[in-house]
Amino acid sequence: MTMSFDLSGRTAVVTGARRGIGLAMAGALAHAGADIIGVSAGLEPTGSEVERRVRAFGRRFTGLRADFADRAAVRRLAGELHALGPIDILVNNGGTIARTPAAEHPDELWDRVIEVNLSSQFVLSREVGRAMIARGRGKIIFTASLLSFQGGVNVPGYTASKSGLAGLTRALANEWAPHGVNVNAIAPGYIATDNTRALREDPDRNEAILGRIPAGRWGRADDLAGATVFLASPASDYVHGAVLPVDGGWMGR
Repeated sequence: MTMSFDLSGRTAVVTGARRGIGLAMAGALAHAGADIIGVSAGLEPTGSEVERRVRAFGRRFTGLRADFADRAAVRRLAGELHALGPIDILVNNGGTIARTPAAEHPDELWDRVIEVNLSSQFVLSREVGRAMIARGRGKIIFTASLLSFQGGVNVPGYTASKSGLAGLTRALANEWAPHGVNVNAIAPGYIATDNTRALREDPDRNEAILGRIPAGRWGRADDLAGATVFLASPASDYVHGAVLPVDGGWMGR
């Protein structure tokens, strides 16, 4: 039996690729041999960090902009991707968070978080997944969260959206596995990114979080690299509907 993590000749789309986890994922996939289409709302036309990282591995890079809070923009993005040719790997990493107590959480924040984190990801996966089904192969990876399993505090929309992504992962896997399309998710733990800056700068929350992580440290974006390549590669061909925690042991505590 041959198990391969080689992505040579594959094209991967990574949303939210401009920084943080998405940047690390794009770099990992490029290192494994994939050409990258990076997507972010504010991605620079040329010279972005993700472009530099991908090209450093000798891979091709295409940068696209899309506002995932705008359903029409997501549909346009799907059309652009279709025009660029077959997509082998779709990493649905783009997302947002709004920290407000539930009793004070306004409708507009709820609607935006659900649209960006859940609805837009279904729309893009549906459009890209349809072509994967027709070809009989493809890999779709969602970025879920520890809050796909837990409730969190002061992030009701984020928790609902990430819990929804775990369900969507399983639902799409059930339908698309017979067609050779793998749909899985990665659930990052507490990763040191812009989204968690407020928690790291709060001494009490920072101490409480570190005290719960068996690995004893905040995660780094590059800690997601191995799981991303695994789920994008032939090594995971019999993995369907999984939500894989990469959390320093948080969920096992």
